[in-house]
Amino acid sequence: MDQMFSKFQPVALSLFRFITGLLLFQFGVAKLLKFPPGTMFEKVELFSLIGAAGTLELVLGGLLMIGLFSRIVAFVLAGEMAFAYFIGHFPKGFYPLLNNGSLAIALCFACLYLATSGPGPISVDAAMGRK
Repeated sequence: MDQMFSKFQPVALSLFRFITGLLLFQFGVAKLLKFPPGTMFEKVELFSLIGAAGTLELVLGGLLMIGLFSRIVAFVLAGEMAFAYFIGHFPKGFYPLLNNGSLAIALCFACLYLATSGPGPISVDAAMGRK
């Protein structure tokens, strides 16, 4: 059983990187481009702490999706998510289930994993390495 699934591990890593980047990218789009309308980020100013986070999520999330500079981008995003948790969620309570910080924790550790494992074979980083 392990051998059957292990052959898909490199492609699954690339898919995991893309989906993680897409999740972060959507928050950047919501914060900066106000899309979709009606989100909790409608009143976010560009030059605010949440606006800066949105800029990181938009730009670095896009880079993570295509797999360019994946390790350093994922490391920076892991730090941003840790920062978001301790600044935005932890003051509301100790338990992530109650302070709505579960997604920030999950994205932090997903990005930390990507920083250590790399982008996978379907990425710009891998394509540039083949040249």
